[in-house]
Amino acid sequence: MRYRTYGEPDYGALQALDVSAQRHADPAFDTLPEREREGRLHTSPPALKFYERSEHSFVAEDDTGLRGVAMAQHVWQGDRPIVLIRTILLAPDAPGGTAEGLFQAVIKSAYDSAVYELHFPVTPALHAKAKGEGTVSPGPYGICHLGSRTETAPGRRLGTPD
Repeated sequence: MRYRTYGEPDYGALQALDVSAQRHADPAFDTLPEREREGRLHTSPPALKFYERSEHSFVAEDDTGLRGVAMAQHVWQGDRPIVLIRTILLAPDAPGGTAEGLFQAVIKSAYDSAVYELHFPVTPALHAKAKGEGTVSPGPYGICHLGSRTETAPGRRLGTPD
């Protein structure tokens, strides 16, 4: 597996990867209202351009094509910078270790730019690697959607049983 930054020639493949990952995560994805489908996708042209310039976003590729992407950015918090990983998307048949490799690429880029704090959702694909890196969790990572997405956004609602 190779890890590298991406560019405009990769946009089409990244958009296809995103749709594939969404369909894998939710087999009913194609039946959702258009607004919800668009809200779950991470690869609009403006988002791709933004994360391309972030210097912390990477793709994983092998001889068959793109197998995953980490979308991350610098965030200044007033007293120190962090790198925020928005998402790590994987092809449904991505080889084991792809998420971990993408995470490691973001760790290296953060460290190389003198940023020593990463924030990210600890997904099942990242749990073992995050644990191995000594990740601490101050509490659950939550996303509060506003408007109509409150009813259709993916994820477990706080206060509901597992």
